[in-house]
Amino acid sequence: MIKNYLKIAWRNLLRNKIFSAINTIGLSIGLATCLLIGLYVADELAYDRFHEKAGQIVRVYFKGTMNGGNILDAHVMPPTAHTLQREYPEVLQSTRLRQAGSPVVQRGNDSFKANAVAFVDSNFFQIFSFPLQKGNLTTALVRPYTAIISAEMARRHFGNTDAIGQTFRLKGDTEVFEITGVLAPLPTQTQFRFDFYLSMAGLAEARENSWMESEFFTYLVLPENYDYQKLEAKLPQVVEKYMAPQLEQAFGMSLTQFRQRGNDVALYLQPLTDVHLHSDFAYDVGTSGDIRYVYLFGAIAVFMLLIACINFMNLSTAGASKRAREVGVRKVMGSDKSALVTQFLLESILLTTLALAVAAGLVLAALPFFNDFSHKNLTLASLSSPWLLPGLLLFGLLVGILAGSYPAFFLSSFQPMHVLKGGSSSGGGARGLGLRSGLVVVQFCISFVLIVGTTVVYQQLEFIQNTKLGYEKEQVMVVQETWRLGQKEQAFRRQLMQDARVLAASVSGFLPAGPSSNNNFLIYGDDNSTQFVKTLRYDVDEQYIPTLGMQMAAGRNFSPEYGTDSSGIILNQTAATAFGWGADAVGHTITWPDNQGRKKSYQVIGVVEDFHFKSLHERISPLVMTLGQNSGQVILKVKTEDLPGLIATIDQVWKTFAVDTPLDYSFLEENFNAVYQAEQQTGRILGFFSGLTILVACLGLFGLATFTAELRTKEIGVRKVLGASVAGIVALLSFDFLKLVGLAILLASPVAWYLMHTWLSDFVYRVDLHWGVFAVAGLLSVSIALLTVSYQSIRAALMNPVKSLRSE
Repeated sequence: MIKNYLKIAWRNLLRNKIFSAINTIGLSIGLATCLLIGLYVADELAYDRFHEKAGQIVRVYFKGTMNGGNILDAHVMPPTAHTLQREYPEVLQSTRLRQAGSPVVQRGNDSFKANAVAFVDSNFFQIFSFPLQKGNLTTALVRPYTAIISAEMARRHFGNTDAIGQTFRLKGDTEVFEITGVLAPLPTQTQFRFDFYLSMAGLAEARENSWMESEFFTYLVLPENYDYQKLEAKLPQVVEKYMAPQLEQAFGMSLTQFRQRGNDVALYLQPLTDVHLHSDFAYDVGTSGDIRYVYLFGAIAVFMLLIACINFMNLSTAGASKRAREVGVRKVMGSDKSALVTQFLLESILLTTLALAVAAGLVLAALPFFNDFSHKNLTLASLSSPWLLPGLLLFGLLVGILAGSYPAFFLSSFQPMHVLKGGSSSGGGARGLGLRSGLVVVQFCISFVLIVGTTVVYQQLEFIQNTKLGYEKEQVMVVQETWRLGQKEQAFRRQLMQDARVLAASVSGFLPAGPSSNNNFLIYGDDNSTQFVKTLRYDVDEQYIPTLGMQMAAGRNFSPEYGTDSSGIILNQTAATAFGWGADAVGHTITWPDNQGRKKSYQVIGVVEDFHFKSLHERISPLVMTLGQNSGQVILKVKTEDLPGLIATIDQVWKTFAVDTPLDYSFLEENFNAVYQAEQQTGRILGFFSGLTILVACLGLFGLATFTAELRTKEIGVRKVLGASVAGIVALLSFDFLKLVGLAILLASPVAWYLMHTWLSDFVYRVDLHWGVFAVAGLLSVSIALLTVSYQSIRAALMNPVKSLRSE
């Protein structure tokens, strides 16, 4: 029986080649999109879930509210880990990580730059499941000045020799580190990607009892199935017991007084498995993702599959008239409804299976391009998993049943006497027409939302690129890590200034875009110690403001002509406003206490116009600039006519200073773009999948238009005989579809507005949702629909009426 069903199903698919092809292509694209997005989403959700204790690990973070802004830090104070483990028995273990940047590693006569180095506590690798190729997890980092290195570092810099026992040091430090372990290759989905893991036991900063500095990422292990929020509710006790006394010593007010003025400080917990997708910290251990984008792409996958299924249902029900007599004959010959349902469901499953095979081929072919497109490293290595092939087959089976269920029950319900007498099947009746119309509306509702979404995303990205930032990012070159030059850093800057292609040069570790030094300060004005403002401080030189093309709103810039500028300070306009001074800030005094409670005072000499030194997701916050020899990087304003020649010259100058690392440089515009890489990536992927979704919708509409033209062949012939023009007939056939598209636009507009308004609300500085976006999207939807159905409409209208009237 099954063999007979399959034979009939296959013959029916071959008999209707065009519509079978449309369905197969549509389903293939839909399934391939689902598989690609599934790989993307699975990769995002898998971060750090491979650890044995992943479900028990939480991270401690710091959150505060100050006059003038908020503090949100992923790292906390040195004693936090040990204090929480000592105070609360539910904290089974605690460990810390302290980032150490990208230092130069020296091993004998060999030296090289490490991409990322971190200090970790000795139990770090007992809490996180990173296996060692060599070494003992329990004892590897117990002693000071020991290190575990990555497998790549061991291979690249220690060759075939055993790295265990060999030594190295970090340039600028005298301590010699001994390698006591080599990590196995790390999974892709982890935030803890470092070349060197150094023992925290040798770091003096880690033993400090300061609750006023926060540089340590801190992780706790809790009991299985324990609600971390219960522990989080107890953390205010730690703040009051340990942080409050130091805060009072530093700022001269109690924690209660501090809070009475609208301020607050607190510790919170975050599950490890939430860190990658649910973090919004300015500085973190690794690059974070965004759960909203996972939801977005998941929704696109569902929409794509839904449209592919709608296409199948539309084409199947529209073609019911062709199979009405077949159903009638089968029923007269004794077939019951269940046999007919089985037959039609089997045809649907067979078509889905073919589409799934084609989709698998499309994924294999598209994956390398998709990886380049999305900046991922997705692979099909998981195809070796024993559950995957059965899972895909089950997925195809479910899609086949879902797509074919209504057509199966619909076709099997035809009355044999009615259709065998030549009556119209219900496929052409009001019920079938109403269903098909509803499904077309759903398709174009989705298409319209995607068109609006893609347009708004690109408009926002364009706005980011062209908004006035308050500084010039074009033609600004940043020579990285010039701190390695030590006392020769200024000499390097002066030598570069001798090149006519270098217009200006400044030395500072602070940049308004891209990797930059970071700090947080609490300051107050005119000795009013009760009115704190939270701010960032930039240590700059006299050339910083002109090099970046910033403008002064009041007062003046730092100048070597004024010997007192070492005690001068420049505010941005937001800081001046926070103190209530506005344009009259010049001459006022700014004070802040250091970690020992000593006060430093500076006189305001100028106010710089506000500039965006954070993401456009955040409002401009208070900022102060002080004059200081803050090393880090040399910032150059350059002419770009001979950029390759200039870079070669800078490289030659760099080598004359006998630096043991190659020249490392970037451009400020590239750094700026990197800040919005997630949005740019989202825009590219959204545009790509939106285009595919609209293509699949158009395939279904094309097939439906073809069926409609066939059903109305005799009507078209009669109209032509009676004098109807080709243009009139095309308009008649197209108008039915355009009405549905218009209805879809009306229904989808509020949904599109809400979704894009929600997305834009994450940007403090954003484009307006103008009605023109919806008008353009509507016009584009109508144009797409018209172009899709026009071919079949014109073809039907041009048909010889004699041939049309003879057709059966």
